[in-house]
Amino acid sequence: MALKLVIITAAQKGANRSALDWAIKSELPHGGWCPLGGLKDEDTVLPYKLKETPTENVLESVEFNVRDSDATVVFTLAPKAAGAAQKAVTYAKKQKKPVIHLHRGILGVSEKLVAFLDKYYARRLHVTGSLEADEAGISAWITAELEKAKVILERRPD
Repeated sequence: MALKLVIITAAQKGANRSALDWAIKSELPHGGWCPLGGLKDEDTVLPYKLKETPTENVLESVEFNVRDSDATVVFTLAPKAAGAAQKAVTYAKKQKKPVIHLHRGILGVSEKLVAFLDKYYARRLHVTGSLEADEAGISAWITAELEKAKVILERRPD
């Protein structure tokens, strides 16, 4: 079955950027909002199809991405989300959008993600979570879990 999913996120290093890189590698459409100036990294223009918010406030891009998606998944290594990742949960609840927090201590993360996508028929998925600087290894873990979820979804008949 062809994977019908659009990844919505920002461009911060960690959960967001790993989701973008995975989407590009998987030839899936992506989009979303990043803070003003967020499409550059050390004078390099990033290859992502994102729009910049009017301000440099990261929380503004989080709120816009929640608004423009069907559902939100928050990835962290630790059992508790913090900072912008926790704000994504708050914004999703406020906007009455489905949200799930997945962390490394949960068994079957990719299976839980697939069940979440199925339950809410989410096709525009906001992916957010920890920064690589706060939780080293988050990027590789998220990429692996997204890839496992993709394999599960692609095994299904049309």
